[in-house]
Amino acid sequence: MSELNLTILPEALGDALAIERLHERTFGPGRYARSAYRIREGRGHLLALSFTARIGTLLVGSVRLTPICIGNTPAQLLGPLTVEPPFRSRGVGGRLLQRALAEAKAQGQTLVVLVGDEPFYQKVGFKRIAKGLVQMPGPVDPARLLVAELVPGAFDGVSGLIRPDWDAA
Repeated sequence: MSELNLTILPEALGDALAIERLHERTFGPGRYARSAYRIREGRGHLLALSFTARIGTLLVGSVRLTPICIGNTPAQLLGPLTVEPPFRSRGVGGRLLQRALAEAKAQGQTLVVLVGDEPFYQKVGFKRIAKGLVQMPGPVDPARLLVAELVPGAFDGVSGLIRPDWDAA
């Protein structure tokens, strides 16, 4: 990764337009219909737990965390995680994930969930949620609903509907 001279920085307010354009290029207009987008739209992400990847001044990736509840249990919804196509498979996404999860843990968060491919995300500690234990509003393939415990045992006994956490700071 050193050949890229990659820098991972906290997301700033001024990054919003560049990140939105990145999402447009990588996910297209259909992204708004996805269940995870609907949840994020209702709450909005936390700048303190969202990061950008840059090479010099060029934004090449982004990851965001949004406060949610699973039933009554506070958690974070990870995503979108996106990397410009020419920089994929070069560790950018992994570095963004590691930074976001480390910062979430440092700030006292205990659970992070996402909708994604288990083989990719298991490398940073995500595992599949047992079918029927947690539900998302709207259609989601249960095999793609994943959780990472930032504190061992944090997911024990957690179940219910994923929804925006309106009380999160």
